[in-house]
Amino acid sequence: MENKEIIENTQEVQIENNEHEEPTKRKYMIVCAKLGLSMCIYFICRFLAGISGTFLVKVLSGVNHNLFTFINFAILTLFVYVIPIVFTALIFKYNVPLGTLYKKPKRLARALGTFPATFGFGYGIALLTLLVSYILSRIFGGETFIEQLLRPTTVEATTSISQIIMLVLLMVVAAPLFEEYWVRGIMFDALKPYGTGMAIIISSILFGIMHGSLYMLFYTTAYGFALGYIRYATGSLFIVTILHAIVNSVAATTLLLLSLVDITESQNKVINTIYEIYVVAVVIMIIISVIVFLAKIPAIRRYKFENPWNEIGPWKKFGIFIISVPVIIMLLLAANEITGHRFFMLFY
Repeated sequence: MENKEIIENTQEVQIENNEHEEPTKRKYMIVCAKLGLSMCIYFICRFLAGISGTFLVKVLSGVNHNLFTFINFAILTLFVYVIPIVFTALIFKYNVPLGTLYKKPKRLARALGTFPATFGFGYGIALLTLLVSYILSRIFGGETFIEQLLRPTTVEATTSISQIIMLVLLMVVAAPLFEEYWVRGIMFDALKPYGTGMAIIISSILFGIMHGSLYMLFYTTAYGFALGYIRYATGSLFIVTILHAIVNSVAATTLLLLSLVDITESQNKVINTIYEIYVVAVVIMIIISVIVFLAKIPAIRRYKFENPWNEIGPWKKFGIFIISVPVIIMLLLAANEITGHRFFMLFY
């Protein structure tokens, strides 16, 4: 997509309170502080969601299983998505119309065609993370703490239809809708006046951090870069939400099939065959997608981002973000989440 068309698209989406304001160092520092505060609220809400889940198990032990699953899903969505997003929207006074934010791109087919490169970039990083974990296990001859942290995310094996539906709703519907509006909507637009490249970088890092897993941190950040680029190129959340849902649907299907294999203890030949065929298909898709991504690198390197604020350089901008007190607190909370709430115990 040509740079001229990209600039025209992105100029249509503006944060109202920044439209007529000159970017300054002080305003940028305030934006960084607000982003850090927003993420602090998010991790506090994640902690509260965990407590509420434990509380629900005790209080609603005699309640119908399907009703319990629905209540758990509602509370999880409230704490993990609704409260942090509403808080972020309020502190940034974000009121961009949904019709503008989710407009259909002019070149819809071309935008959808970015999926192979996006998929390959993210899953390529995921495979590298697994490789690092394997190398560590070979070097140290056992399961190290870092290897534990780099272990892929799993779900508890279940045949409950309601729990399967909840997993699919969370990963394929709720996560793409809420996360894209929050990260590539509010956060991206808040950072855009200070440089589109910086907006993509910081928003993608926050996107990776919010997943609360060292293994997921690397490849979700990679996906964040790709989705941020597409968000800028199309000036819309329409495509990135769809791409996010497709990527998550692959992950959700993998988790569900793995869950069935665990339940049958690898004794069901039909399930094992389906799972093996699926894994092979995904691996082939990843290889092809990585090749597509590598083929697009020359075009990506020629790409120029908007930088309307040249008062300070990109490294200093990132430095200002990192040393913001709310961001430092956010990183500490994220470290605690990633280590299974064991980080703060190191100081006792």
